[in-house]
Amino acid sequence: MSTATPLARLRTSGLLWPLVALAALLAVNVAARPSFVSVTVRDGHLYGSLVDILRNGAPTLLVALGMTLVIATRGIDLSVGAIAAIAGAVACTYIGASGDAGAAVVGMLLALLLCAVLGVWNGFLVSVLGIQPIIATLVLMTAGRGLAMLVTDGQIITVNNEAYSQVGAGFLVLPVSILISLGVFAALAVLTRRTALGLLVESVGINPEASRLAGVRSRTIVWTVYVFAALCACVAGLMITSNVNSTNANSVGLWIELDAILAVVIGGTSLAGGRFSLAGTLVGALVIQTLTTTVYNVGIPPQTIQVFKAAVVIAVCLMQAPKFRALLVRRRTPAAPAAATPAPATSEAGPR
Repeated sequence: MSTATPLARLRTSGLLWPLVALAALLAVNVAARPSFVSVTVRDGHLYGSLVDILRNGAPTLLVALGMTLVIATRGIDLSVGAIAAIAGAVACTYIGASGDAGAAVVGMLLALLLCAVLGVWNGFLVSVLGIQPIIATLVLMTAGRGLAMLVTDGQIITVNNEAYSQVGAGFLVLPVSILISLGVFAALAVLTRRTALGLLVESVGINPEASRLAGVRSRTIVWTVYVFAALCACVAGLMITSNVNSTNANSVGLWIELDAILAVVIGGTSLAGGRFSLAGTLVGALVIQTLTTTVYNVGIPPQTIQVFKAAVVIAVCLMQAPKFRALLVRRRTPAAPAAATPAPATSEAGPR
């Protein structure tokens, strides 16, 4: 039976400093606007700034969950933003052209199918052809926006479909987008921590060659996580576009891949692969979204949001680094006085 304190367990899991950063950001928002933590109920729905943070952060959380598994296998996926744009373009174009009430389901299924194919493409480049992940996914990152523009013919597509709006703007007490992202989080946590899948992903990330020699199908694992990341990006794109009932291939999912990577890093998952933390990714996504809210509440100019975000992320990452913390402790601890050197023993007897 473990006798470690909750604080010690938090330090070991790497969640301590992300939680401290999240608490500090929430405290700053409360100080700037005391009504920040108030939650109201209207027509059976929850409203408030905290609910808005969860709702607006749902797409980032979804993309970050997929990115967590990709990074755990020693990879990275820069194409998730473009995949989100493609998903929104396909769904909105089909819905707008059909005009049928049931077109939302077909449009979303088509988007999921196409994005799964794009995930298979990324996995093929990385696991079969052996192309470096950053290069393999950079191909789709650049070409994906062009594909989304091709689908929409370079136009902003606006739709009016109640069923589609439910994905990003619907409510079931909480916003539907929150329930979807938390549902994916819970399912992924059970799948990776209650089965052998999580261990297999970590083993591939630590040493793919040794995993292969041990009988692990490392190529299949890598392929699977890229498909999963693409599907998460697809759902995120559907959330973003359904929330505003329109799609713009130039802006949907723009830079969401960077926010996802930051959320994963803040959560304590190493970019070198291996061990990963889904709970840390959840906290990291909340930190990223709360940062954006803090900018507006404390009056920081919106054009400096990226600088503010970078400063907070760097501070959190530094506090997570054992070498940096050891350096701080060493500087705070006063140097111990040097022990006096004992005089050499002398014999009272004279020379013989």
